[in-house]
Amino acid sequence: MVEHDERGTTMTGVDPSRLDDTQLMKELETIHRTRHDTLLYGSNDALRAHNERMAQLEGEYLRRNPRRTVAAGRTREGARDRTGAEGSAG
Repeated sequence: MVEHDERGTTMTGVDPSRLDDTQLMKELETIHRTRHDTLLYGSNDALRAHNERMAQLEGEYLRRNPRRTVAAGRTREGARDRTGAEGSAG
C-alpha cells in the first residue's frame, strides 16, 4: 500500500495558472496516477483535497485548451455507435 502524507486538510501546490504547460501536464499525470490509491486508502480529508486539486488542474488544462481534440468514441453519439455495432455483430 502506498503511504499518504495527510498533514493538514488542504493539498498544497502552485496555483495551476502559474504553471507552464509542461509543468501542468506533469502535475496532471501525477494526480491521475495517485487517484486510485487516494480513493481506496486516503482519509476523507485526503480524498476531498485530492478532488479539489484535481479539479483545479483539470480546469486550468481545459481553460488553456478549449479546442482540444475529442475522439469520436468518447462522445455520447460515439458510445451509442459502439453499442449499436456490438449488438448487430452476430
